[in-house]
Amino acid sequence: MTPGIFITLEGIDGAGKSSHIEGLAAWLRERGQRVLVTREPGGTALAERLRELVLHEPMDALTETLLVFAARRDHLQQAIEPALAAGTTVLCDRFTDATFAYQGGGRGFEVAVLAQLEAWVQQGRQPDLTLWFELAPATAAQRRAAARAPDRFERQDEAFFARVQAGYERRYAAEPQRFVRIDAAQARDAVWARVVAAVQSRLAA
Repeated sequence: MTPGIFITLEGIDGAGKSSHIEGLAAWLRERGQRVLVTREPGGTALAERLRELVLHEPMDALTETLLVFAARRDHLQQAIEPALAAGTTVLCDRFTDATFAYQGGGRGFEVAVLAQLEAWVQQGRQPDLTLWFELAPATAAQRRAAARAPDRFERQDEAFFARVQAGYERRYAAEPQRFVRIDAAQARDAVWARVVAAVQSRLAA
């Protein structure tokens, strides 16, 4: 059986990635794909409990990072890897790029430690395609304020999100062949067209 394709959607809070994931899933299903839509932290019963701790409980950067990777390990073992092995396309709202951006960039946590945890937990598993919804932190903040009550991350200031954005830039620079940068400041239809084009190109590869 041909393994499934692993597609991740990344970007700072308010960039709009989550609003496109279900539409992308529907678009893929219309074309005969089996699709799993999931998220990080989360995606399994255990990982969702860990998500609640990460988003709402005070903790230091190391504790936060370890919980994120613990959730990721369970998510990979219980959901992502079995789905890919069965030929299912996996759409994941955030993955390890977010950890390097938020914990590495935003929190200033040591990137070498993140890389070691990435190697231990993922054992080489990386997305086949990452859609990076790129948006200025000030614009993202305006969108978040209009959308929902903030969690522990969303309450951070603009400087924090500028560091997160820089963290994404570093991940992109390290693996540009995996990423498609999407200008999330465009109109929704233009963003959607870019998403579809990127996924079509990957499916045709």
